[in-house]
Amino acid sequence: MSSQCDCGHDTACAQPCVDSNAVSAGLPRQVAWLQGITIAWMTVECTCSLWAAARAHSVALLAFGSDSFIELLSAIVVLLQFSPRFPLRKSDAERTAAVLLFLLAGAVVCIAFVAYGAPKETSWLGIAITSIALLEMPILARLKRRQARVLDNRTLAADAAQSATCAYLAAVTLAGLVAFALWRVAWVDSAAALVAVPIIVIEGRRAWRGEGCGCCG
Repeated sequence: MSSQCDCGHDTACAQPCVDSNAVSAGLPRQVAWLQGITIAWMTVECTCSLWAAARAHSVALLAFGSDSFIELLSAIVVLLQFSPRFPLRKSDAERTAAVLLFLLAGAVVCIAFVAYGAPKETSWLGIAITSIALLEMPILARLKRRQARVLDNRTLAADAAQSATCAYLAAVTLAGLVAFALWRVAWVDSAAALVAVPIIVIEGRRAWRGEGCGCCG
């Protein structure tokens, strides 16, 4: 059994090419496991974050919860791409992931300016959920990125980037929540949300361009 690879037109891949039949055999279990965990956690994270945002009037938590919802959609897009009942082309899935990131960036900017300086409250639930996300999402991002390289799947790579972005947003949001809890400075919440915008836009551009390893495909 042999594999067919064409790496001459791209830069060196992060991992060697593998047999396409072997990839197909392991695909449902590996991808379903990663995306199943993502969907389950994003549902909890989104619900808790948005509820905490409403209670604390926190724009940073609202942005974080919105990111959780978009990542939930992104995880579903990945599963739809691999589903035989609902096949989705790679290019369409990549563009969908990019649009979701751009929408998130725009939403964060709008919400941050509208809520700038508005009264806030300390959210211990928000601090807890962002702390958990800060620990969990880098692990998920690393596992998705590794699997994306093995399968040469840019959609999964874009979803891994969203998981990494979620970790970054968790760190920024957590810093803002802790700073407010300690010093009660209202504007730090909006500032924490705006700091996350550049990386969201960068990841959206990468997904739109379909940047990734073209190892076997």
